[in-house]
Amino acid sequence: MKLFIFPLVFFATLFLTSLKAQNKNLAMDPQKSIISNAQASGNHDLLLAAVKLSDLETTLDNEGPYTVFAPSDINFDESTKNKVTELVRLKDKKELQSVIGYHIVPGNITASKILKALCSGKGKASFTTITGDKLIVTIQGLDIILTDKNGHQSTIIKADASQCNGVIHVIDSVHTPPAKA
Repeated sequence: MKLFIFPLVFFATLFLTSLKAQNKNLAMDPQKSIISNAQASGNHDLLLAAVKLSDLETTLDNEGPYTVFAPSDINFDESTKNKVTELVRLKDKKELQSVIGYHIVPGNITASKILKALCSGKGKASFTTITGDKLIVTIQGLDIILTDKNGHQSTIIKADASQCNGVIHVIDSVHTPPAKA
């Protein structure tokens, strides 16, 4: 057990050090809400359009705390971009809530809290989204990896953008909820 924890703590320390360097470019005002900062970033327009139509805007603008694993516009692959764009065009609130909700976890879950969960979970942790689905978290080298129910993985590329009602972690791809039976 001790042999496992030491490397994980060592890599966690390196990870947090590298995040501090990365996050100098993640200029968000911690006095503003998740929605306000995402709008100001100019990098989350597709996500914000879906949030607005899904009726989650009020939640992410006022309440909290929430942790948002937010893909930026460039991280939507062509099929996911087309799917979300079509849902926005059709104003399919229920399906948009399902997609967006798959990226939101109740609570203020910072990178250090994720790493603590990984340490106590022997390299694996899970977090439940507001849709009730689980995101499994693991570490590969210095990267924190999120895996959804479909087996799709994303990597946290920028972490710990503090907001007045939670925290944003930018991820490198979009998760989609499991297909309905």
